[in-house]
Amino acid sequence: MRLFSLLFPCLMFAFAVLAWGAPKKTDAQIDEQKTALKKLEVDLAKKREELAVLETEEKGVLNTISLLDQNLNRTRSYLSELSRNEDLLQGAVKQLVLDIDSLDAKIKSRKRAMKKRVRNLYVYGRSNDAEILYELLTKDGNPERKVYWVHHLLTRDREDVEMLRHLVKERMQKQHVQESHLAELTKLRNRKAVEERRLVTQMSGQERMLSSLKHDKAVQRMALKEFERNQKTMLALIKKLEERRKREIEEAKKAEAARLAALKKKEKAAEKKREAEKTRQSEMAQKTVQVVPFKGPKCMPLDGPVISEYGLQEHPVLHIMTRNLGVEIRGKRGGRIRAAAAGTVAMVSEIDGRGPSVIIEHEGGIYTVYGHMKTINVQEGKSVKKCEEIGEVGDIASLNGIKLYFQVSEGTQTVDPLQWLKQK
Repeated sequence: MRLFSLLFPCLMFAFAVLAWGAPKKTDAQIDEQKTALKKLEVDLAKKREELAVLETEEKGVLNTISLLDQNLNRTRSYLSELSRNEDLLQGAVKQLVLDIDSLDAKIKSRKRAMKKRVRNLYVYGRSNDAEILYELLTKDGNPERKVYWVHHLLTRDREDVEMLRHLVKERMQKQHVQESHLAELTKLRNRKAVEERRLVTQMSGQERMLSSLKHDKAVQRMALKEFERNQKTMLALIKKLEERRKREIEEAKKAEAARLAALKKKEKAAEKKREAEKTRQSEMAQKTVQVVPFKGPKCMPLDGPVISEYGLQEHPVLHIMTRNLGVEIRGKRGGRIRAAAAGTVAMVSEIDGRGPSVIIEHEGGIYTVYGHMKTINVQEGKSVKKCEEIGEVGDIASLNGIKLYFQVSEGTQTVDPLQWLKQK
């Protein structure tokens, strides 16, 4: 029993230190969530500012619908992040309540023990301790063990006082953190209520815009005209890239012809070999100019369902007949986009109606287009492997959420991307 009474303060101190270290992980999670929330707030404010500018200017129908949709997506993400922060803070406050109750019990117990100790000192003085010390110092035994127990006996009261002071200080700190979390929780809930009301307003605004588009023929004509203009822009880009490719082939042919001419002067004695080389180079140049289907295995650029197919069909948002040059694949936030086949990055640019986009040139004059990208991880002129990640899917310039626009062109002619992916 005497041994337990001497070791008890040390054990209590160790447990208190462990208990104080436990919430650190939760604090780190709260800080991490705050950082993510701040990033979303900045992004949301930027998109709302763009929408506010649109309201004061005459902008395209598709651009307005796209920004409305982006704002809705970001508001939903922001509300989701607010809810995660709220749950985390609620959990932290609940744990702090338990910790404070536990500390209160410990403080009460130690105060009760100290009152008993003071009462014993008042009744018996320190004579009892003196007797114990005398017994330890006079009886036979290990000298080092005697010193150890004498030290504990002499420092017991001081450790009791220090332990009580530590517990009281820890309780005050936890109470301060609890009050801070509760204040932040109140602010968070107020902000969440405001954003929920704003979400309802934004959804109503989008519904009015889509209803107007569905029933107003003039607005439909404007949207169709804008859609066709974006399609022509895409085709013009592919045509420009194909012209550049053919120009590079012609320059390569001229350079090869110059090399062959120089070789002819130096190797008059090797006429037969020269003719064979000339014939081979001519066949290679002819083969390069032709547009042949890309051979070899291919890779689905994004995991997700196809929500809009290639060719003539009713647009899911505009509710008018349109001709799709590519397909649209539904994506999730953070979804990675992959190169459908090995090739060279021909263009990284913002394209009307497609947002941030990447165009990859493959063997034989095949081009694949990847639109509505949130982030882009490749640069023009760089080679990419089949299935190599090139960026992250997003909703910029999209009319209906997060998705990938994927297009395939053989030369300047678009083909069905899903059929092209199946070719061996």
